[in-house]
Amino acid sequence: MSITAPLGFAAAGVHAGIRREKKDLALVRTLGDGTGAAMWTRNRVLAAPVVVSQQHLACAEPQAVVVNSGVANAATGDQGVKDARATAEHAAALLGLAPEQVLVLSTGVIGAPLPVGLVTAGLDAAAYALSTDGGADAATAILTTDTRAKQAVSTGPGFTVGGMAKGSGMIHPNLATMLAVLATDYPLAAGEAIDFLRPAVELSFNSISVDGECSTNDAVVLLSSGAAPLERTPASDASFALALRAVCADLAHQIVADGEGATLLAEIAVSGAASGGEAKAIAQRIATSSLVKTALFGRDANWGRVLAAAGSAPWNGGYARLDPALVSLTYNGTAVLVAGAPQNAEPNVDGAVCSIELDLGLGDGSAGYLTSDLSYDYVRINADYRS
Repeated sequence: MSITAPLGFAAAGVHAGIRREKKDLALVRTLGDGTGAAMWTRNRVLAAPVVVSQQHLACAEPQAVVVNSGVANAATGDQGVKDARATAEHAAALLGLAPEQVLVLSTGVIGAPLPVGLVTAGLDAAAYALSTDGGADAATAILTTDTRAKQAVSTGPGFTVGGMAKGSGMIHPNLATMLAVLATDYPLAAGEAIDFLRPAVELSFNSISVDGECSTNDAVVLLSSGAAPLERTPASDASFALALRAVCADLAHQIVADGEGATLLAEIAVSGAASGGEAKAIAQRIATSSLVKTALFGRDANWGRVLAAAGSAPWNGGYARLDPALVSLTYNGTAVLVAGAPQNAEPNVDGAVCSIELDLGLGDGSAGYLTSDLSYDYVRINADYRS
């Protein structure tokens, strides 16, 4: 019940028939007047639900979110936009809201038309099934190639943050086909939510990669019911920011751990960079290197691939600054390079988690990234995705 753990929320997840047998449509709403914000993929090929939801968010505070799986409603032209609007209008009529107060999210096959008749019938069932205990069903209904539901909860003094996410493949900023819906009863004024959401996303969903693929549909939505009986202070704001970041970090970790075909989670830490931006560029380059990821799958501590990737991190029209004579690298707890000198040590990389720590020795810039290995199963899953 993570998405409904905060006060003032109801959710449901139903089988609308978009997918053969699994739940495929989720509905989350505030029980009263709420506020909210969202962040979206930066892919130039924006899915119709992203286009429509961005328009809605520009003129109203979100009170409900509809999520369908199975069909992305992306690259579907004008009809796709009409279908996304029809989804929001039907949900609004059922919930007593204005269409602009409803955000619509979709995930699944790109280029396929949205089966609006199935979606609206599913919304009828979902609206009837709305419950403060419906979080688990909602979290299940948004999945595609995921092997498990992804939920998280964090509490602070007098408030709760809950969230659900889906994502297993096509994971890479900006954003990392991931969707996340976050809910809180912490009281937020109109327009405030984005100031808390943006830094939380930057440190979590925008710092993960499974396959380096940026989706057309990525979205992270934050809804606040404002139902927590507390008086806001600077200290409570700080506590809320930490709780929100904890939920986002937890969900992001679950996404990478459930990466398509993944057998290993890699934690990348870059320090000593000339700037924070360059640290993140280097961490991202390592995380998305096919050579690094295949070595991780083979449990082969081929750490030279890490250095090669780090030295070719795109930055500001060139590559991020790096001096090979200053670089130190620790691979899964074993120092393999110290100030540019190899240590003739062989790390143990047999486990399900691998840490890669790179100190550039240039400055104070640092960044972290999560990634997974690249396995045979990743190719199989994506070769057979539509069948």
